[in-house]
Amino acid sequence: MQSGPRIITVANQKGGVGKTTTAINLATALAAIGEQVLIVDLDPQGNASTGLGINRRERDISSYDLLTNSATVEQAAKRTVVPGLSIVPSTLDLLGVEMEIGMAPDRALRLRQAFASPSAARAGFTYVLVDCPPSLNLLTLNSMAAAHSVLVPLQCEFFALEGLSQLLETVEQVKRSINPRLTIQGIVLTMYDGRNNLANQVVEDVRAHMGEKVYETIIPRNVRVSEAPSHGKPAILYDLKCSGSQAYLQLASEVIRQERRLRAA
Repeated sequence: MQSGPRIITVANQKGGVGKTTTAINLATALAAIGEQVLIVDLDPQGNASTGLGINRRERDISSYDLLTNSATVEQAAKRTVVPGLSIVPSTLDLLGVEMEIGMAPDRALRLRQAFASPSAARAGFTYVLVDCPPSLNLLTLNSMAAAHSVLVPLQCEFFALEGLSQLLETVEQVKRSINPRLTIQGIVLTMYDGRNNLANQVVEDVRAHMGEKVYETIIPRNVRVSEAPSHGKPAILYDLKCSGSQAYLQLASEVIRQERRLRAA
């Protein structure tokens, strides 16, 4: 039986694939069914923090402090506008963390250690979603070392499979070297435009290569989803009825069913 929170890292080394939007909206949906959810913003750009309404002046304790052993999960977690959803915000300090801890023997294990502490257990989170930077660096490595699984948002574009193979190889390396429990949670196709023949071809190709690892739900391109972060809200709160929000609710229900099967196993 698993003790502590279920940790899912949301990763893709490419930017602009809907990674942060997926993390925020999936976390919101999990909170809506009664889970206690934490997002850890590991991207120096801090888009997840901004998208959940955390002002930069309010980020006195951040994910940088977790990685440098300066704060606990309990101290760093801030409540958001979503009931049941907290976030460890990001600051630009993360840009220097690689230089600061890069020579430490446990440099890739800092996030895992933070969640193994009694403080993390006291915080009572059932799910942790880690939003990674758009690169395969020490921050992403920390996320994968701490996680049970990796959820991969994949944009419906020409080079999608090429980038995916690189990411999957990284997951395998992490699994072999520092985290044998790590699995692929699933691949979610994002920014889909049904009028585009290439997008349809990408969907077919990814499903042919990855089979059941690809979620049935496909996230469409949607203006309302793009607008939501500027209002400091998840799309699901900003406009529940738009096609993007409805797709994220469907994705969340797939993930929840998947999680229930895992718990029952």
